[in-house]
Amino acid sequence: MFFKTAKINEFRLWGLFFMLAGMGLMIFGTAGIVFWGGLAGKIFAGTFMVLGSILLLVSCGIYFWAGMMSTSVKTIECPSCLKQTKMIGKTDRCMHCKTKMTMEESLANDFSAYEDEPAAPAASTAAVPPQA
Repeated sequence: MFFKTAKINEFRLWGLFFMLAGMGLMIFGTAGIVFWGGLAGKIFAGTFMVLGSILLLVSCGIYFWAGMMSTSVKTIECPSCLKQTKMIGKTDRCMHCKTKMTMEESLANDFSAYEDEPAAPAASTAAVPPQA
């Protein structure tokens, strides 16, 4: 996973990104009419309107896909926050507290899917001076 969040939330985030990018391209395209006017501005605006529309359709597809996936995944209770969360695949994170979870015992301590996180710092072995 790219972000440290639940997979279903990550899909929704990408849908939001494509929607905002598409709307931004459409707004940028209208600048062609404002600054250049005439035929050149209309071609510029039309080009960016088509590109923005394509990104909006991609966004709708991602939202539809995430919604359909959300209806068929397992709903489990998070062991940390005790809230209901949806789990996609073998390993996922809680949608509320971001706790790593798995349904398979063989992966219980092996989260190789989350290699992007640094290892926990090692405990200090320095001796503590006695207190008086």
